Amino acid sequence: EVLLVESGGASVQPGENLRLSCVISGFPMKLSDMSWVRQAPGKGLEWVSSIKYAGTTDYADSVKGRFTISRDNAKNTLILEMNNLQVEDTGVYSCARGARRSWVESDIRDQGTQVTVSP
Repeated sequence: EVLLVESGGASVQPGENLRLSCVISGFPMKLSDMSWVRQAPGKGLEWVSSIKYAGTTDYADSVKGRFTISRDNAKNTLILEMNNLQVEDTGVYSCARGARRSWVESDIRDQGTQVTVSP
């Protein structure tokens, strides 16, 4: 069974930083492209960032220069470092297999981790 467990979300003020983690089991992460996806209140799912199995990274324009995605294959963990958070970054963050145009929507379940950015 594919299992993705996100953590690290919190309520912060604009300009602050957070580090999200996604612990993965049920498939060989080291062979998989991985993505972070978010859903803002009242909006649809939005791809945020991805990291290919070989390490190449990709970011949405809205987070480029502020967010950093990384992976620790030995720990089966996907990381998202988020710096200089803005109000518009508020949402539920989830991880999924796949890259910018191929992330697996069925990996997005009700969990995720809530990030709230407010003054």
